[in-house]
Amino acid sequence: MIAEIKLGLCNPPEAIYLYVNQGEVDGESFVWYKFNISQEKKIPVSQRALTGYLSELRLTTKEFKGKDNLKLDIIISADELYIIRTGVETNFAKSFLLAASLIQDFSKPLIIVANAGDENTVFCNLYDAASKTKIYREWSRDLDWATIISDIQSLLGATSNSIPEPPLTPPKLSVVPQPVPTQDLRVKNIRTLLDYPLDLVKEWLQFQDVDRPSLLDISQINELIKTMCLAWAAGKCEYPNHAESSYQNQVVDAVVSGGDELTAINAWMQQVQTTKAGAV
Repeated sequence: MIAEIKLGLCNPPEAIYLYVNQGEVDGESFVWYKFNISQEKKIPVSQRALTGYLSELRLTTKEFKGKDNLKLDIIISADELYIIRTGVETNFAKSFLLAASLIQDFSKPLIIVANAGDENTVFCNLYDAASKTKIYREWSRDLDWATIISDIQSLLGATSNSIPEPPLTPPKLSVVPQPVPTQDLRVKNIRTLLDYPLDLVKEWLQFQDVDRPSLLDISQINELIKTMCLAWAAGKCEYPNHAESSYQNQVVDAVVSGGDELTAINAWMQQVQTTKAGAV
């Protein structure tokens, strides 16, 4: 059943972004906030909790103070479409992922709570919206965050079509499918994840007589990405050919099978680092 559409003046049906940070504006403390781009002003959000359906998890690269940063977008469908954006390495992201990793059915609403910690940190608590039961998982140093993200994304893909519409509200805004990233953005995201020098990418492109990756054919771009990855792994593997063989198995083969490339590279990096630590 289609809910009644309210006619008249309204705001554009755009996502509401919530940014996670602990601070204070005009005497009002907050743990997350909206941001007015035109005025470059933080708008505190007094409510610490958001109830809705988890629709999608997305890794996004954003520039901050001249440096690219990898962000985790937590997309929530409620009375509006909300996107909680936080650094992928933050305590908020990790505590959210830790709890969400226990959920097998994302067709039920959740309550996401932002809690202030020490030294300006913010943590996330997750609750079942119907029972008000806290979803909790013990912290461990051996967690594979890339795999956790991938597993949640897989479950969301399987349940996204079964999320019911909230009663007596406008229809839930669906997440518009993201276009396939351009090859320029693909290289940028991977370079950011690897922390690979931009100057070396520019130099590599100059040897190909181009100034951006999208002017190359796909085999050349794949070779550039492999070059960046193996440069990152140099010195991290006991045997010289181990990095290349594991890259083929964990990244190239995973992408051919339909896996997300950025997630696969992140998992491969963690595996390489774990192997190195075990060899010491």
